[in-house]
Amino acid sequence: MRPNEHSSSFTEVLAAYSPGLLPGRAPGPLPDVIPGAPGTPGQAIRDLPHGTTIVAATCDHGVVLAGDRRATAGNLIAKRDLEKVFRSDEFSALGYAGTGSVGIEFARLFAVELEHYEKMEGRSLSLEGKANRLAFMVRGNLPAAMQGLIVVPLFVGYDEDTSQGRIFSYDVAGGPYEEQRFYSIGSGSLFARGALKKLYVDGMSPADAALACVQALYDAADDDSATGGPDLPRRIFPVVATITADGFRKLPEAEAAQIAEQVVQERLARPDGPPAALRNG
Repeated sequence: MRPNEHSSSFTEVLAAYSPGLLPGRAPGPLPDVIPGAPGTPGQAIRDLPHGTTIVAATCDHGVVLAGDRRATAGNLIAKRDLEKVFRSDEFSALGYAGTGSVGIEFARLFAVELEHYEKMEGRSLSLEGKANRLAFMVRGNLPAAMQGLIVVPLFVGYDEDTSQGRIFSYDVAGGPYEEQRFYSIGSGSLFARGALKKLYVDGMSPADAALACVQALYDAADDDSATGGPDLPRRIFPVVATITADGFRKLPEAEAAQIAEQVVQERLARPDGPPAALRNG
């Protein structure tokens, strides 16, 4: 029997059988120079496609997660329609910023991790348990992150115990840190978070939270070259998902397009976006 064969953690099982298949893991040390590529491995890693801005906002009995679609490689646009928002299970989801290939591996492996736990234990993890499992995976990627293969997730979910949406952020060493009301990660996060400060209202509906997140992504794209705004000619729009008591729901493309087109039309009259409502008392 191999060690950890019956572990409830799929990551531990994979580490025991084939550790090289884990995200960011390589079968051996990186060479000093990658054959056929100019420069050093560090330069090659910097030239890999990187995903950028992800935003999240809690809403009335739920949470919204949204991401732009652009991936950059240095100063070039590597991909215009990258998806960075993924379903983790029925009541949770994650988005990532960082190295695209590693981020996609993380999202897929984490979904299997949660499914494996449920099959082995006969029950699902609590939302905090899921956040801690993801922290363990992020921490395991630290050696690769130190070489430049950095991935930082933003994890959200519906807490069945409190009937509320919750948001968890991470650093490259794991974390996690619970965030209140709204949060953003990636190169455009500073601008997106500034937009949400003026747009967010406690108790807003999932539809209003989705609109606020798309507005925040638009503001991020306005100031950050690595963040992509709605691409109307190519029909490429942000990926938006809601997680409520009804479970995970990724907005259909037509619905995401409607929100993005509304934002673009409003910006024709007010390029800097809607003003914050000023309240007395």
